[in-house]
Amino acid sequence: MNTTPTTNQTPTNETAKTEPIRPLKISKPGRAPVTHNACTVCLPLGVSLAFRGVENAVVILHGSQGCATYIRRYLISHFKEPVDIASSSFTEATAVFGGAQNLKTAIDNVRISYKPAIIAIGTTCLADTIGEDVSMIVREYLKEHEGEGDLPLFVPLPMQNSRGTHIDGLHQACRAAVEYLSLGPEDEAQAPVERSHTDSISPVGIFPGLVSPADIRYLKELVRDCGLQPVVLPDLSETMEGGLWDRYEPIPEGGTAPAEFAALREALGTVEFSTTVRKDSSAAELLRERLGIPLLRLPIPVGIAATDRFIGTLLEWSGNEISQAHQRERDRLIDAYADGHKYLSGLRVAVFGEEDLVLGLSGFLHEVGMEVVIAGTGGRTSQLAAEMQRLYGCRPEILLEDTDFEALREVVAEARPEVLIGNSKGYSLSRALSIPLVRVGFPIHDRFGAARVQVCGYRGTQMLFDRIVNTVIDKQQAESIGYPYM
Repeated sequence: MNTTPTTNQTPTNETAKTEPIRPLKISKPGRAPVTHNACTVCLPLGVSLAFRGVENAVVILHGSQGCATYIRRYLISHFKEPVDIASSSFTEATAVFGGAQNLKTAIDNVRISYKPAIIAIGTTCLADTIGEDVSMIVREYLKEHEGEGDLPLFVPLPMQNSRGTHIDGLHQACRAAVEYLSLGPEDEAQAPVERSHTDSISPVGIFPGLVSPADIRYLKELVRDCGLQPVVLPDLSETMEGGLWDRYEPIPEGGTAPAEFAALREALGTVEFSTTVRKDSSAAELLRERLGIPLLRLPIPVGIAATDRFIGTLLEWSGNEISQAHQRERDRLIDAYADGHKYLSGLRVAVFGEEDLVLGLSGFLHEVGMEVVIAGTGGRTSQLAAEMQRLYGCRPEILLEDTDFEALREVVAEARPEVLIGNSKGYSLSRALSIPLVRVGFPIHDRFGAARVQVCGYRGTQMLFDRIVNTVIDKQQAESIGYPYM
């Protein structure tokens, strides 16, 4: 198998031909400073989703009931699974005098109704605005209930910046989960552990960001087939796409288990599918700093080159060779590239969504010969263009960061790409401009099966490639006079 050598540093695509750097248009349409249909969602949604991927955990959002209701609606619409999120139910009086008692009452109610092992407490904008100290409130609660035998573990999650995105919230929540559930207080942390590459089943930490449950199941299969034990956080593979229940389960089975959090301390290494995450929000960075665990940062592995780097790292750590089944998947994907290149080569595309996803998709689109003319994201790291240039030797003609769909509509109408790739919030744009939309990412509210949309690895790339090619063919058929046969 032809894989790119890997190290503990963020990889570069050394095989990519560096193209001449085109002037980059940072689009800032001259409109009133308001958001029209944001390209992102709020921090607490990311917190809620992250702890949905932790075993026997319940989330309490410290703020108004509307925040929890909005996030529940959003997640249920995408995943088609029931989602419970508790709230401290701020009122007007709470917003003025503080919500400590509301939060303590919410904790009591959650303990009685759910009996969780873990309670994660995220703050909302209102709680942040009035300066609520959830860590102090939790300490007060523990002191008031000292000696009770069924106290859960608490993970307080005050948001560092209420202007962050749902991906920022997810990253911060995963870091907090590792800190509280795996490492413990810093002064009690163990020294770095001697790790052997010859262990039969050595653990590897995988921090995938926001990918589908189907992608997570595939990533776990891939890691196991490389001879390693996957520890995925968050693990949404069962909690956000389970089987049919004969009775309601307040806390669904699945998620990252306590034994897996313990195994992270002994991991051969960690892989984080984000090259734009802040270090102080990174769970993998925390493990590297505290225990010296090697860290590899990659874009979400979409495409052959990105998947080769990911698998190459796993094989380097395990000392094994790629299985014949995954090698055959790679071979079939290469064959599909050859068969489908006539439809996609030179096609102009606009891609939008979370920064991590846009970056991963852009590498794949460049790999198959498509031209990313517009990249749009609600993220605020300002690293997307630099990362595209570093990893792929190219960058979009137009970049929109910290943007909304009104700004995206303006530049798409001017640039006229032939395909849109992103979440279902782009549907109105697709319909208005008669440009087909390939739905990828979060949220997908207007199609069925979002939890099973795959983009990761050879298998997910194959599915995505087929969908894009068929979308192009469908558009050609719709615009042609007489298209009975190809």
